[in-house]
Amino acid sequence: MPELPDITVYIEALETRILGQTLEAVRIVSPFLLRTANPPLAAAYGQKVLYLRRLGKRICIGLENNLWLVLHLMIAGRLHWHALTANSQRPKISPPRGLAAFDFSQGSLLWTEAGSKKRASLHVVLGEDGLRSLDPGGLEVLDATLDRFTATLCSANHTLKRALTDPRLFSGIGNAYSDEILFEAKLSPLALTQKLSPAEIKRLFEATRASLTRWTDQLRAEAGGKFPEKVTAFREGMAVHGRYKQTCPVCGSKIQRIRYASNETNYCPTCQTAGKLLADRALSRLLREDWPRSLDELELLTSKPK
Repeated sequence: MPELPDITVYIEALETRILGQTLEAVRIVSPFLLRTANPPLAAAYGQKVLYLRRLGKRICIGLENNLWLVLHLMIAGRLHWHALTANSQRPKISPPRGLAAFDFSQGSLLWTEAGSKKRASLHVVLGEDGLRSLDPGGLEVLDATLDRFTATLCSANHTLKRALTDPRLFSGIGNAYSDEILFEAKLSPLALTQKLSPAEIKRLFEATRASLTRWTDQLRAEAGGKFPEKVTAFREGMAVHGRYKQTCPVCGSKIQRIRYASNETNYCPTCQTAGKLLADRALSRLLREDWPRSLDELELLTSKPK
């Protein structure tokens, strides 16, 4: 699932392409994509793009008349830009991967989704109140102080993996970057938030900010001004995520993983768990109660955590 660094770079690429442009039409081929009926999608046609904003892992396109298009890519959704030239035609939407195309005066933004499960969503909302209705309310760590981070982290006693990826607690962090953050902080994914020492919390805070900033800068550099087309959860240079059985770049140990339902966590047993292996069978009651059964279930949480 595209996370804060990916969404940030997507938005920056869109700013240079659609900001100030007129949305001429939206062509939707997936009946599951549009999740709202009022305001109608057609109300956005002919409106100029005034703002672009990130809301957690969502991309928000602000139009005239206080209208907002809110795109949630979920796990397999991706965006593609097709510039419109004098001799070119609008791109076709090819199902089953193609979901929709947003036609602007200078090009089209194509939305695709891999796989058969159509999880991506489009909402049309009115004003700030409409945006707030879709906001899980997670803390923006890059704008937060250590005190606010600590209060949010310790507001409930969850595993670190669960806490970092809970959109009601922290904004824009998902499965991939939480693995990288925990590795950088040298903390176990199963450590409980309310049992961390102040020094460990500070280390996690600094690792979260450093990791998200570094990856945003790296993805921006990789795009090089072009529209990002290689958005993936598994990237060259990641220390642990997606590197099961490969060597740790710090200590040389084999990267391990734990699985629960469709979730997977990668970690280094030497750097993060004092050599202890977190076997799947050891998750038992702790994770069954603390971890939703799927990434989708976690991402769609809206009520405040207990």
